[in-house]
Amino acid sequence: MELLFLAILVVLMAFALGAGFPVAFALPGSAILAIGLAAATGYLFSSGPDAFFDSGSAMQWLSAGVTNFRGIYWEAERDTLIAIPLFVFMGIMLQRSKIAEDLLVTMARLFGPVPGGLGISVVFVGALLAATTGIVGATVVAMGLISLPAMLRNNYSVPLATGTIAASGTLGQIIPPSIVLIILADQLASAVDQAGNLRQTLYRDSTGEISMPSDFAVTSTSAGEMFLGAFLPGLVLVGLYMLFILGFALLKPKSAPAVHEEGTFDRQFAVKVFTTLVPPLALIFLVLGSILGGIATVNQAGAIGAVGAMIMAGYRLKEGEKGAYSPAIIAVLSLLGLAVVISFFGEVNIKRIETSDDMLGLILALIAVSLVLFAIAWSGWRTFKLEDTLRGVMIETAKTTSLVFVILLGAAMLTSAFRAFGGEHLVKEFLQGLPGGFWAQFLIVMLVVFILGFFLDFIEIAVVVVPIVAPILLADPSANVTAVWLGVMIGLNIQTSFLTPPFGFALFYLRGVAPAVVKTLDMYKGVVAFIGLQLFALVIVGFYPQLVNYLPNRQSLLSETAPPPSNPRLQYCMENLIYEDFQRNGDTVLAAINTAASLDYSYLPEDSRDSMAESFEKARQAIPQMNAIREAEDAVAVAAVDYRPLHVEVRALERDARRYEQRIEELKIIVQRSGPTGVYTAEQGELAQSQIDRYTAEKEALLAQIPEEWDPRHDAFAQIQGAETKARRDYRRTVDDAYEPLLELKTVLRQADQLAALEPVIAGLKDEIRQLEKDAAVDRLAEVRSMIGDIEGAGSVRDGVNEARRIMRGDNPDLAAADAEIDNSLAALAADLSWRRRGEAELLPGLLAYDEVIKLNIGLRQQDRLPNDMALDVAACLSDHRDVSLNF
Repeated sequence: MELLFLAILVVLMAFALGAGFPVAFALPGSAILAIGLAAATGYLFSSGPDAFFDSGSAMQWLSAGVTNFRGIYWEAERDTLIAIPLFVFMGIMLQRSKIAEDLLVTMARLFGPVPGGLGISVVFVGALLAATTGIVGATVVAMGLISLPAMLRNNYSVPLATGTIAASGTLGQIIPPSIVLIILADQLASAVDQAGNLRQTLYRDSTGEISMPSDFAVTSTSAGEMFLGAFLPGLVLVGLYMLFILGFALLKPKSAPAVHEEGTFDRQFAVKVFTTLVPPLALIFLVLGSILGGIATVNQAGAIGAVGAMIMAGYRLKEGEKGAYSPAIIAVLSLLGLAVVISFFGEVNIKRIETSDDMLGLILALIAVSLVLFAIAWSGWRTFKLEDTLRGVMIETAKTTSLVFVILLGAAMLTSAFRAFGGEHLVKEFLQGLPGGFWAQFLIVMLVVFILGFFLDFIEIAVVVVPIVAPILLADPSANVTAVWLGVMIGLNIQTSFLTPPFGFALFYLRGVAPAVVKTLDMYKGVVAFIGLQLFALVIVGFYPQLVNYLPNRQSLLSETAPPPSNPRLQYCMENLIYEDFQRNGDTVLAAINTAASLDYSYLPEDSRDSMAESFEKARQAIPQMNAIREAEDAVAVAAVDYRPLHVEVRALERDARRYEQRIEELKIIVQRSGPTGVYTAEQGELAQSQIDRYTAEKEALLAQIPEEWDPRHDAFAQIQGAETKARRDYRRTVDDAYEPLLELKTVLRQADQLAALEPVIAGLKDEIRQLEKDAAVDRLAEVRSMIGDIEGAGSVRDGVNEARRIMRGDNPDLAAADAEIDNSLAALAADLSWRRRGEAELLPGLLAYDEVIKLNIGLRQQDRLPNDMALDVAACLSDHRDVSLNF
């Protein structure tokens, strides 16, 4: 019966959307009606209103959508949706102020002499508008009104002209900042959590181990990472569009002719190009650059974009009048001044004013900030007074934002209803039952998304389909794809929904402003090639995940909050780099180890001598152990060739058997709760028991299909794989043991001056404990003890002061005994200082030279962060998808 109500849910939604019912109400309305019908049917004809739900109750599922949406929106770590109104405001403000129109006209004149130049200019401007506005409707309408007549007037092919405009207008969906990417990031954040739980369960069921290694975990994503990930694919798509138009113009010059205008390229035109192009590019740099550089979050970048758009609108609305650029000039000069203040005075903080220079920097910074606020207020006043621009922009922003949020809320309710009737389990079983593994599942999902694009808008696809399929795809360890890659792939696919007939919204927008001479069929013909280019771009990104993953990894590893080199996720790629370094510089490393080991350590304390001797022995083992890792890895690769098909076959059988086991456990509950006093009737209990018997037989039949050779071959492969795991674990432990004593000894020798500075402090304790009250004397001794404790290897010096403190805490403090303990500390300090001074002069230079050779191989795990060049190499390595399924 659950499947019947699931079908009713889907039919209701399809009927409502097909009948033109507003999406914002079609989605939740379908959910409410389906859940209500299921509850009423259960109440009237079965054991109760919850009888026909896969799990839970009607009220739980009705409230789940609202509850989940509210929880996501208010969760502090997932405030991504706040960026939506900011970017919508930015886009509408630029469109209303006719900056988009200026770009189109100017770029058309600039690219006109190139074959297909008008079409290329449309793509170029579409990319710029995508990076500043991201509003498909506004972009298509603007380009349709301005560029389409010019292209037709110059004898451009009608299908090429309309296809170029429609496709270029959709670039705002994939080129950041994009509302689609923000919504996808929000949906994928919860999908990652579910996928992580699924993968953890799969690991536990497959291996019997409770804890899964963290480097097998599903990596999450954010709106900022989605922006970074979509940046290069967006450029690839722009390049494909331009190459296609240029190639079309060269093959059919009459269908896309060059346009030559007399007197176009003069000084006045150059100034026009500069004033038209530079402000949008500067805004793009501020918005995307602040995100790419890790300076601002997506929300902060959205605020920057909104303010920047308002300043640009402020001078565009007063174009040609005296003082039109005054607010913008003030804002730019103030920001430059603020940058100069920061470069000269460093971090300006009102809470850290200590010197006159700090005060001067604060005053200058306050002046610069005040001028920026004045420029923003001035521009805001202009947009408010001129043509009622600000009011119109605010109303459109509120409408668009409300539409997005209402659809998100409705989609959350629809998804809850879909899960209530077991739809999620049904989809999971269907996808996982497909032959071909992850890529078969992925292709089916992409095909479904592409087909849905013919009928649904991008928001409905993103918020209905992604929460259902993303956890299944992300949990699969065979492909081990990243969430940002999956999001960008879905985003590229969703972009085609604006072009695919019959409900391609870009086609509707263009049809509304195109002249009567342009036939709808010509528009359909025109977009076919660009749909093909989008699908080709999808294939490129699918085969080269580095296009998506590299920039997010690069930003993460180069940021101030970069993960330390000891992070488990980085080890595989780091060890590949270190292996290559050992192959090139192994002799140099061994020579440095032997040179450092030959230094005189005889005067050091015994524990320091022993630890250094052991560290050199460990360091000599690093290269052989790294070679052992590579040999073990090669052995696993060789064994995996024959083992993988058997592994895939058996794990599929076990997965299917686990499905039966889950269903059996659910039916057992019905059996237990059936009877005269139970929730379920006796007939339902008998039916459930018969199903249990059938499922048990089918489960046992599945398990019986597991080949007899599975256990010995699995054990043999696990042994080979365990050898690799052990080799990596041994290497990591070895290099840590080899480098830590060096770090400690360097610190000890460098703290000689710090230890010497404590000698008068310790000597002065004798007089202080006589002059102070007992409790104050004890506190003073504790303070000095803490000061000594901050110095590495000064335990013998600390012991005397600690013992003196113990004496002073007694009921009858013995001052003479306390003095003797302080003298012991002074004697220990003198002895300690003697070998520290000698080591600082004789040992430290050699140790520093040794450290320079080994710190980026043997000592890499102990560094605070990866050096930039290695971080880039690791980012490139992490950008590939590594199959880890044989560990499951």
